[in-house]
Amino acid sequence: MHFFSVFTKFLGLILIILSLTACKPAAEKTTENLSAAKTFATDITGADFANTLSLTDYNGKSTSLSDFKGKVIVLFFGYTHCPDVCPTTMFDLNLALKKIGSKANQIQVLFVTLDPVRDTQQVLAKFVPSFNKSFIGLRGDEQQTAETAKNFKIFYSKQVEAGKSDYVIDHSAGLYVFDKQGKIKLYINYGQKPDEIAHDLKGLL
Repeated sequence: MHFFSVFTKFLGLILIILSLTACKPAAEKTTENLSAAKTFATDITGADFANTLSLTDYNGKSTSLSDFKGKVIVLFFGYTHCPDVCPTTMFDLNLALKKIGSKANQIQVLFVTLDPVRDTQQVLAKFVPSFNKSFIGLRGDEQQTAETAKNFKIFYSKQVEAGKSDYVIDHSAGLYVFDKQGKIKLYINYGQKPDEIAHDLKGLL
């Protein structure tokens, strides 16, 4: 009887300890860990690709990466008819810039279309700034698009469904980040949270 009583108390103590442990937030979700993290993105400093770009913005102006020296550049490849990945990424980038606050004007987001046939200057001019007025949309002809995608190691492939004239484009969905000197620094994987994106961009400001 005495043994059963002691065992019951011991079991109760174990259950209390376990319940307290379960209530503790996971380490990766704490604010302290977010602040201490070096980067959530992949550091690709010194990469020997992703080094040139010469396209036209949605106002018809010839544009290259060097035009934005003095700013952190976030470069994203997509297309305006994208059903989910592209609008989600653009929305998350806007949220990240809001979290950065007043220093967000030191960051330039560039959206490069992989669908120049449908993504005319007029289409890009409506789509890109709808997420954030500071975002700029870029395009080239089909050859320029292919050459730029190759330089940035971006995969893309048009997928046409049988019996339909419309199509979707499978494509790489990560983001390239350049520092204020125009040097490639980070590759942000698709799905990285706005808080994490903001944290990594702040590190380059």
